[in-house]
Amino acid sequence: MTYQLYRNTTLGNTLQETLDELIQFQQISPSAALKVLLQFDRAINTALASKVRSRISFKANKLNTYRFCDNVWTFLMSDVEFKEVQEFVQVDKLKIVACDGRGECGAV
Repeated sequence: MTYQLYRNTTLGNTLQETLDELIQFQQISPSAALKVLLQFDRAINTALASKVRSRISFKANKLNTYRFCDNVWTFLMSDVEFKEVQEFVQVDKLKIVACDGRGECGAV
């Protein structure tokens, strides 16, 4: 099993909506749709682990909450600044969900 976390991204949601439509119009079976989602989970986790090399730093003025459950850290912060070389971005609120990228685990 790999993390299913990326199903909640724009790409993951669009894939799920498309698969739902294909099932509704009986163009694929629910089991085929599940296989596609599982392959998406594996592919996105592998791609992010092996292809992304960018580094970014951030600083939050306030850490509102944090929790650790089932090997997953969740941080809620406010007034956050991101910096990458010469670029700078500020956001009012940020939620970070951090999972162990070295191993595989169940659904998140």
